[in-house]
Amino acid sequence: MHSSESQVPRQQPGAGEPGTDAEFEVLARRLAAGVGGLGAHVGGLYLLNEDGGVLELTLLMGMPREFVAPWEGVAPAAPIPVAEAVREQRLVWVGGEAQMARRYPRIALAMPYAFCLAALPLTVAGSSYGSLFVAWPASHPAELSGQERDGLTALADELARLVAGAAAAGCPMRPGARPVVISARRGRGGPTDVLSAMVARLPEGVCALDHAGRISWVTPAALDLLGAPIDRLIGAQPWSALPWLHDPVYEDRYRAAVVSQLPTSFVALRPPDRWLSFELYPDAVGLTVRITAAEVAPQDAPATTTAARPASADRAVLPTRTGGIYHILHLASALTEAVGVQDVVRLVAEQIVPAFGGQSVAILAVDGGRLRIVGHHGYPAGVVDGFDGTSLTAPTPGVRALMTGVPSFIESREELERLYPQRPELQDSMSAWAYLPLVASGRLVGTCVLAFAQPHRFTTDDRAVLTSVGGLIAQALDRARLYDTKLELARGLQESLLPHALPPVPGLQTAARYLPSTDGMEVGGDFFDVVRLDDDSAGAVIGDVQGHNVAAAVLMGQVRTAVRAYATAGNDPATILARTNRLMAGLGSGLLTSCAYLRLDLRGRQGWLASAGHPMPLVRDPGGRVRVVEAPAGLLLGVEPAPAYTLTRIALPVGSVVALYTDGLIEAPGVDLDAALTGIGDQLARYDGGSLEELADTLIQHAERSKRRTDDIALLLLRSTPITP
Repeated sequence: MHSSESQVPRQQPGAGEPGTDAEFEVLARRLAAGVGGLGAHVGGLYLLNEDGGVLELTLLMGMPREFVAPWEGVAPAAPIPVAEAVREQRLVWVGGEAQMARRYPRIALAMPYAFCLAALPLTVAGSSYGSLFVAWPASHPAELSGQERDGLTALADELARLVAGAAAAGCPMRPGARPVVISARRGRGGPTDVLSAMVARLPEGVCALDHAGRISWVTPAALDLLGAPIDRLIGAQPWSALPWLHDPVYEDRYRAAVVSQLPTSFVALRPPDRWLSFELYPDAVGLTVRITAAEVAPQDAPATTTAARPASADRAVLPTRTGGIYHILHLASALTEAVGVQDVVRLVAEQIVPAFGGQSVAILAVDGGRLRIVGHHGYPAGVVDGFDGTSLTAPTPGVRALMTGVPSFIESREELERLYPQRPELQDSMSAWAYLPLVASGRLVGTCVLAFAQPHRFTTDDRAVLTSVGGLIAQALDRARLYDTKLELARGLQESLLPHALPPVPGLQTAARYLPSTDGMEVGGDFFDVVRLDDDSAGAVIGDVQGHNVAAAVLMGQVRTAVRAYATAGNDPATILARTNRLMAGLGSGLLTSCAYLRLDLRGRQGWLASAGHPMPLVRDPGGRVRVVEAPAGLLLGVEPAPAYTLTRIALPVGSVVALYTDGLIEAPGVDLDAALTGIGDQLARYDGGSLEELADTLIQHAERSKRRTDDIALLLLRSTPITP
């Protein structure tokens, strides 16, 4: 393990042939010089691991390692600046606390302090090696100057060339087991005896803290105010050495001063009744703390310090360190994004595993008295299958953690063999494990296995945070399994209500597509259908029921069935919509529905359209011209009990194509409706008379690529063809 601070970083053993100590020293010195030259106080270097799947923090200067614990290892897809810089190959600038909260809420939650930050990719000749980040105090302007931008680019280019050069020479620089923290040192020498004597004569107390929060110097007046001997204080953190400062609030003020480089202060009660004021003044090297007596009225006393608590009671509550609390908040915010079970597995793999230096993860859920694999990441192919189906009576650490509700931390394979000699043999190629019981609302949910490629020492903070994270994973997994169950039922319902295939109709080619929204239950009320009426005619319907839930899917099935029934009875399109509207009024669902029905006269080469508030179809004539059908829109179904609907005639010579669609095809946040409709029309105009299925794919492909669709999409294409005698 590295020392907490080192001027000359040492390379940790890693995969491949590691870069030399001298090369890492050069890299560290260039980083320190570049950060200092930019007037910044914090800097760090991330390198991609051997397989490129994790950005690992390799060098850090300007703050303790504990401050960045949630981000020591991050997936390139993570929503943080250093990963975004790599993904988008650009400089990412965050100009203050408000921007950080708006753009990167996870970081703002775990690092709620005022500072500015820039992140840049390390890239040479198209090859990515990692990223660089630099942070400035809160006093920095919200905008990055041109000179600073040039300096950052030059620094990133220089560091990238050093890393790329080592790789080209056959000695690639690999991230170490832990990041190297580079000390920010002043010039030689220290306080003189005269200065020490002068400060010692001051009536208030003065002490100095290094960046890690350890007391490095203290005056006699400070010793008297704190009521502790010097040998207990020197080299210790105040909140560790003094039980009455053992509260996250006080450590938080120190962290705020280091990150923001702004003075902070607080008052605390030294038992039994002496209030003290602490003023913290930071710089790039450490902090000076001024301690004075304070007068605090009872009604003004801070709520967290109105009474001294026994040290033993403080130690019984885990985690008590501010860093641990913020770490948990960061991970909790990540898990709130999980919807289904695979989302939980992905977020654990991308956010939690790298944060603790893990190699792989497996999540097992209780099912029928056994543990079943619901997801895993990072294990060699086939290995994790050995966990699947483990009996709840098996002598394994995963079962023990689940049945007792107590996490198990095994730091080496030797320890595993000693503690569980009777367990079924399973060589998973790992060397340390954390077995976290997943218990939600008092129920056994499953077990999360976090594995490490090398022996791993779990600190007290690691154990406390992982124990808390196990509870968060359990709650997220429980919600996700319930969601997946509901989603499976809803999808089954919707699939049963949509047509499995469109009927063959002489003189007509058809193609259809349906895409659910990516929000909510991923089910909704968009529907389509083709009804063969007789040898010379057919009906085509498309509609959109309000909502994206089971109720919308159920009503969709009822409306589609009603339209089909009224159509086969020989009604014209306007009558079909009017009667369907009356049926909806009787059902009393309260949901509105848009719908368009087109009756096709295949021998007469024409169609009759009626619309209930639905987007108008696009028609492409055989010559390639595309137009939007001009027809009265009509009221949505469900608005009034007895509206009237109008028939509109459409000419459909052989080769004509009609595109019926729901509004999800052309409507999206931030997209101009007219521009989207024009784009669909242009694609339709380029149709060369080939496969209608390929045309359907072309028209909908932009929506399939979208990561987020706020509405369902239904598309129905109809092409008039010659009728064989």
